[in-house]
Amino acid sequence: MVSIAFFNNKGGVGKTTLLCNFASFVQQKLHKKVLVVDADPQCNTTSYVLDDDVCDALYNKKNDQFTIYKIMEPLQDGLGYVDKEKVKPILSESFGFMLIPGNPRLSSTEDFLARDWSQTLAGETRGVRSTLVFSHFLSLCNDYDFVFFDMGPSLGAINRSILLACEYFITPMSADIFSLLALENIGESVSKWREDFNNGIVKVEKSALDRLPEIKKRCDIKFIGFVEQQYIKKTENGAYRPVQAYEDILQQIPSKIIEHIVNPINKEPLMAIDYKIGSIPNYHSLVPMSQSAHKPIFNLSGPDGIVGAHYRRVKDYEELMKEITEKAFGNLEIIKNGRK
Repeated sequence: MVSIAFFNNKGGVGKTTLLCNFASFVQQKLHKKVLVVDADPQCNTTSYVLDDDVCDALYNKKNDQFTIYKIMEPLQDGLGYVDKEKVKPILSESFGFMLIPGNPRLSSTEDFLARDWSQTLAGETRGVRSTLVFSHFLSLCNDYDFVFFDMGPSLGAINRSILLACEYFITPMSADIFSLLALENIGESVSKWREDFNNGIVKVEKSALDRLPEIKKRCDIKFIGFVEQQYIKKTENGAYRPVQAYEDILQQIPSKIIEHIVNPINKEPLMAIDYKIGSIPNYHSLVPMSQSAHKPIFNLSGPDGIVGAHYRRVKDYEELMKEITEKAFGNLEIIKNGRK
């Protein structure tokens, strides 16, 4: 099982749309078993991939459906980690993958995790157990080929625990100056969290760590790459290219990625890697059509409102997802094998 977080502390970059379509492509076209975890208290992934009636029933007070909040609930109540038999994802029939639905109550656990972080740094068992809550969850997910996390746009304690648990992360980027500025925050925060956690856990008594045998006890998260998206393109000499205002930003992204993400997190660039794993222009009406139909963009059809030139754009999007998944997994293999 491979765990990948889709993360950017800058909001509005198209993260959820990218993650859901990426995960669906991996499930439906690459025939892998995929679990998606909606770890954003805004629950955008959940509302995107589940039909309205399913989503409404999910949050009915009489419904005891497992959501991400139930991963945290027993730990907060002093009962330890959630039991595997209680982890019951729901199927997104149109996207094809299994889902741990989001829950706005997840945001209420932010202070709990933040408070216990100081104990983690001191090597105290309670803090370490709290910080490792998502590591424990991932230890229950070995039936899947991939677990993907959607995350809120913050540098808070919830996202810290998720990133410490995951093996890799991908950063969606929009073509604006604030996405560039956010890169420095990401690199500094993730590298410091990893260093502090690894320094803290070596202080924990071995007997205490041995009681958590299935949990990853060291963070070594690596950056796979970025996807630039939502820019507007124009035709020039028969070829598409971004309009100048977006192109100026897009040209700066690769060097900023190396400086602020790759160097502090991956430590040194692997020469065989192109960290730009995709470039997605603005698909305008196809995105709201996809959201209304609760279907991947690459599976939209006539009944969903697709007409005329839309069909070509749906096919183009499928080709983009094929390219992005191939590049992402190619980078993953290079990083895993340490090839230069």
